[in-house]
Amino acid sequence: MHLLNPRFRHFIVTNIQPSLILQFHTSQSKTTTKPSFPNHQTPKTPNPDHEQLTLNQSTILETLSCYNNDWKRAMDFFNWVESEHGFKHTTETYNHMIDVLGKFFEFDLARQLIDEMPERDHTTFRVMFKRYASAHLVQEAIDCYKKLGEFNLKDETSFLNLVDALCEYKHVIEAEELCLGKESKDEKFKDVIGSFEMGTKVYNMILRGWFKMRWWGKCREFWEQMDKDGVCKDLYSYSIYMDVQSKSGKPWKAVKLYKEMKKKGIKLDVVAYNTVIQAIGVSEGVDVAVNLGREMVELGCEPNVVTYNIIVKLLCENGRVREAYKVLDKMSKRRCAPNVITYHCIFRCLEKPNEILALLDRMIDSGVSPNLDTYVMLIRKFGRWGFLRPVFIVWKKMEDHGLSPNEFVYNALIDALVEKGMIDMARKYDEEMLAKGLSAKLRPELVKGECDD
Repeated sequence: MHLLNPRFRHFIVTNIQPSLILQFHTSQSKTTTKPSFPNHQTPKTPNPDHEQLTLNQSTILETLSCYNNDWKRAMDFFNWVESEHGFKHTTETYNHMIDVLGKFFEFDLARQLIDEMPERDHTTFRVMFKRYASAHLVQEAIDCYKKLGEFNLKDETSFLNLVDALCEYKHVIEAEELCLGKESKDEKFKDVIGSFEMGTKVYNMILRGWFKMRWWGKCREFWEQMDKDGVCKDLYSYSIYMDVQSKSGKPWKAVKLYKEMKKKGIKLDVVAYNTVIQAIGVSEGVDVAVNLGREMVELGCEPNVVTYNIIVKLLCENGRVREAYKVLDKMSKRRCAPNVITYHCIFRCLEKPNEILALLDRMIDSGVSPNLDTYVMLIRKFGRWGFLRPVFIVWKKMEDHGLSPNEFVYNALIDALVEKGMIDMARKYDEEMLAKGLSAKLRPELVKGECDD
């Protein structure tokens, strides 16, 4: 899917997108019945009363992103922009809409959109595999793959996308059984795995799946199984297992694997170096990690934003916040712009509301758009401290940037209000999120308040 430069994305969000959203909301307020979906009619001639906008794929994708947590509004907008502005949806905009529908388990509607798409690609079904797997509908994901012959997409790429989706959403047992278990040799599975070779790439996906489940013993067992099965371990294999060792509390073993790679003559890429820098920073200190970063540059491997984020995080965890700010300043000068995670690392260690709000303004002004995780983190932080004024400042910034709050943002706000005894306002937001179909936490304070009424 097309990724936008952060500054261009900021321009769309603050200029074109609000105008488009305003038109959409105005048209919806005048409509007495909801548009039918997903079967579109032939697009109408664009309404001359509307402000003429230059619509392109990027604008539509960014606007749809604002409705990621409100599938009905997203679907209405998807239909509206076609019928009112004559926009011809692309494979990418269809894929995004299908992703939103899948997020809310609206798989029937998603399949209808797939049927009406003029063209599908591997991303279309990768989205479906991902959403089925995240909904724990493993058999449905496999059945979806089996039908890809209808679209000439039943190939190794789609099979790997299926395995990757299962592993990504913690269905590693099923993925391993499908690829390497006894069932994989049965006749009934021939139409799934075909003649695909279960090589290093598949083993790496499964190893990464065990890593995501944090089953450290199973990771070690599977790492050893790769040797028994004669699988050639590559750079990616080592990178995953170094991460396993680091995250399981054994960073020194990750450093040992790094030395083993160097002995074998495996050239490290930036991902592998990042894992080692993280491990060595935890086991031997941030200064050693910085020195390894310098060695990495000398060997011709350019650091990326993740490298800098690791250094920033290590500095913050060691109470060296001023030095973290210096790294933040250097990143832009070295053509490696900070991202959301960079700012999150610093937000976590700041303890003064004014400093946090100043950094949030700097983040937005630099063209880095806060995401919903940013707002959840800050609202929770201010809520724990008992400061409601900055909570509402942050909430307003979120709304101004066109983001639709999800259940985590709502729950963080409601918790802060309940903590301060503002039950009526908390109940208002609780009802608002329920009306959107989002899951609210059960709060005795709000239930008691309703009973008293």
